[in-house]
Amino acid sequence: MPRTAMVRGALGAGPVLGVGIATGHAGAGVLAALGAMLAGVNDRPGTRRTGVVGIGCPAVAGSLGLMAGAVVADSVGRWAAVPVLFLVGWLSGALSTVGAVWSAASLQMLVALTVGLGMPMPGPAWFKALCFFSGAVWLLLLRLVLRVPRSGDGSRSSGEREAVAAVFDALADALLALGGPQAAAARRRLVAAQQQADEALRLLRLLPWPGRGVAAVHPLAARFGAAVALCEASIALLWVGRAVPGTVADGPRRLAAAVRSGGPAGPLPSPVSDTVERTAFDHALLEAAVVFDRTRHGAADAGSGNRSVLSRPWQRVLSPAGREYGLRVALCVTVTGVVALLLHEVHWYWLPATAAFLVKPDLGPLFSRVVNRFAGTVAGVLAFLLCTTVFGGLGAPGTVALVVVGGALVPFSVRHFGLQTAVITVLVLSFVRTAGDTEAAPARLLETTLACVIVLLVGHLPRLTDPRVRVGHRCAVTLRCTELYLRHVLADPDEETPDPRRSGAQGLALRSAAYRALAETRAAAETAAAELPGPYGGKRHDWAAVADAAELIVDAATACALRVEYGVPRPPAAEVEKVTSALAAAADALEGGRGGTRPGPGPRDCRSLRDVMTHLHGIHTLTTAA
Repeated sequence: MPRTAMVRGALGAGPVLGVGIATGHAGAGVLAALGAMLAGVNDRPGTRRTGVVGIGCPAVAGSLGLMAGAVVADSVGRWAAVPVLFLVGWLSGALSTVGAVWSAASLQMLVALTVGLGMPMPGPAWFKALCFFSGAVWLLLLRLVLRVPRSGDGSRSSGEREAVAAVFDALADALLALGGPQAAAARRRLVAAQQQADEALRLLRLLPWPGRGVAAVHPLAARFGAAVALCEASIALLWVGRAVPGTVADGPRRLAAAVRSGGPAGPLPSPVSDTVERTAFDHALLEAAVVFDRTRHGAADAGSGNRSVLSRPWQRVLSPAGREYGLRVALCVTVTGVVALLLHEVHWYWLPATAAFLVKPDLGPLFSRVVNRFAGTVAGVLAFLLCTTVFGGLGAPGTVALVVVGGALVPFSVRHFGLQTAVITVLVLSFVRTAGDTEAAPARLLETTLACVIVLLVGHLPRLTDPRVRVGHRCAVTLRCTELYLRHVLADPDEETPDPRRSGAQGLALRSAAYRALAETRAAAETAAAELPGPYGGKRHDWAAVADAAELIVDAATACALRVEYGVPRPPAAEVEKVTSALAAAADALEGGRGGTRPGPGPRDCRSLRDVMTHLHGIHTLTTAA
């Protein structure tokens, strides 16, 4: 139970709506309460800084979307909303590929745009946007005031510290699971912990807090850099897959405790260099202990810490997956908008807003979201009608009380889309009732049914559900990053002699980019497996097997690099070229040709998905030999 977040939710939309009603500005109160409600949806567990970005960025995007929608509604004909919905819908869908914060911001922008277009409210456009933004800022202030307790050393970076400590704990669990049935699951938990810590520390660097300059946060970044280096060294052990003594996990456990306390690492297990893999791990463990001792009093090397490489946002927006996501969202939102305009003169926002919540491709399989949306809407409408019947029509105090209860349930409901839909339906019907529409509940149920049918039909049109675009493109990015990583670490040192520290940081960044793309590949494969079979057969191919094969490739490349670093002779240049060329060929085949310009696998070496799988396993064998 996220108790603190539930308290913030109770103090968010309800009091804001109550102030608006009490001061005679019900319309402004509704918009502010809407902003607070959507900010509550984005109030997820994490550090204070992630909370600022996770709530603030969608709030700004939502305010801009609401203002744009109100300007179009006030100054242009109502049918001008159709091209606006298509353009913003395409942008919203394409931005979903950039990251979680971008996805939340683009969704809120699209939903707020539909509200501005189809929900007439008094006041100029800028005033409506200001009211919406003020509600979100109110909940953001609650997030900053109702904060987590301080950590043991009295600092307020407990969220970042816990994220870094979780990496060491996950590494210890992965080492203990070697040779057992839980090894693969523990390995994926380790990758997830690294990504979460990297995200937390990236925001820590991008958002310097008053009184906490670089010197205050850099030691924690340095310790995370040591964690990443230790994880990289352990990949060889994890890749070999043989069980190791339980004492091997004691080192990461003690480092996790040191991160939480802010102190030194303390005594670590004695090194046992019986294999190249164990030598690399013990060496990285000792280097981590040195970093911990150096950062105990806040002194850190300015060059330490991990800065993973990410592609620019616009590169992802214009990628094949971004274009497909954008077209899918744009068509669904536009078609539902046209139907809504044909059915209603005013208050036509519900259909396109429902489509926006349903069709976002990064939020899960479309069919299951449609089912949960319909069931949640039915439950929410029935709950609202029951409250209005039991409490005799729900006057202003009753409506505010209902919004307070609903706001408190929003952070709890985000764990399931159907439950979240039910809670938000009750809140939105309360807002609409306050704005003067007292007969909205039955109509909203019918419109939700219509929106679900339209999204199911339009969302599964040809060229909108091709798993080769969603999964194959991400897998191709993984292989391309691995190709660059192998070329970097296996290059002949006589050809170029770069700065060792800079070269090591570049290799670490390339490896981090490969594993981040791999995580996105696995998530997309799981979503594609749960989709309805479309024109391209969403369940016809085993994309999870493609993700597994790609993971083997990245692990094998990392293990190969570590062996070369610790004395194993470099493979011949011809062998390196053979492996990297095969990686490029498989990436081209998965992507349908470089740039995704040709439909289906490319002609270089792979003619079908089965050929791609064979090629991937062949690369794995070559890398292992190297």
